[in-house]
Amino acid sequence: MVIYLLAGFFLLLFIVLSFIDRRRISNGIILTMALFFSVLSVVYATFSQGNELLVSVMGTVLLLLVLLIPFFVVGIATMLIVNGRLMLKREGRKLANMLPLIIGLGILALIITWFGSILKTGSPILGIVVVFIVALVGYFSFLFLSFLLSTFLYQFNFPRYNQDFLIVLGSGLIGGDRVPPLLASRLNRAIKFYDKQYAKKGKRATFIVSGGQGANETISEAEAMRGYLIEKGIDENFIIMEDQSVNTLQNMKFSKAKMDAIMSNYNSLFSTNNFHLFRAGIYARKAGLKSQGIGAKTALYYMPNALIREFIAITVMYKKVHMVLLGLLLLFFAFLAIIGVTFR
Repeated sequence: MVIYLLAGFFLLLFIVLSFIDRRRISNGIILTMALFFSVLSVVYATFSQGNELLVSVMGTVLLLLVLLIPFFVVGIATMLIVNGRLMLKREGRKLANMLPLIIGLGILALIITWFGSILKTGSPILGIVVVFIVALVGYFSFLFLSFLLSTFLYQFNFPRYNQDFLIVLGSGLIGGDRVPPLLASRLNRAIKFYDKQYAKKGKRATFIVSGGQGANETISEAEAMRGYLIEKGIDENFIIMEDQSVNTLQNMKFSKAKMDAIMSNYNSLFSTNNFHLFRAGIYARKAGLKSQGIGAKTALYYMPNALIREFIAITVMYKKVHMVLLGLLLLFFAFLAIIGVTFR
């Protein structure tokens, strides 16, 4: 009964909080909890009914899932390693492009360590250390699943065609002054919405191209984006440059200042790549913007690395909370280790 109540509680809480504001990672965490207790409820209900056929089927399914876990984990690690090599080949040998490779190798190392601890007997400390590492991996896996759910659900935005401003978030330029494919996809996504709104409502939105000038760039990202939009036929009178920002939060804050200076009551929308959409939404909320986002498609091979980077960025955003929780987890396992040494 308690399991059913918990499943219903977390599901209802998720619906209410999502209705209030979808741009929160806590929504994904709550949905993950709702799904966990929902699955647990189904399993409990099946076994509690006493139907031999249902119990047999459920038992077989659970056994298969347990047996498939090692193959699933190894498969994930292998795919990450392959993707990491592809990233290095296509995007260059940078640390940021090595994330899938590093994580894939890390998973394999964890598996080897786990089996090594099983084979090595008489070492309770090693066992506790391995269990702590597994708990750590479980903690971040739970967070990553919550992040993926939040990111996936946030893709389904259906903004109204009544926008006054379209904010396009900048990214690094090629050769110091040219719009790269990644940034072009953001601009094209905004242009597509602009054209559709004008066709449906006869209303022209004003573009705000947001991005400062990097150390290796000869012009600002905003200026490069402005030139791109003009080449695509957008009237320069409907383009505003915000060329001082150096990160996504500043993109939102400085763009808001531009819009506030023009009108007090407005509708705005931001355009970025689909992998970056959810984190950009979080920053929009932090900047006091009611804006939702529209996402441009990204090359499939680039997605694992991009999602890992987004997850790390969001985790760092809430680092104080995670440090407290991980500190408590470490203290718990340190206590177990002390007990293991004392009573060995």
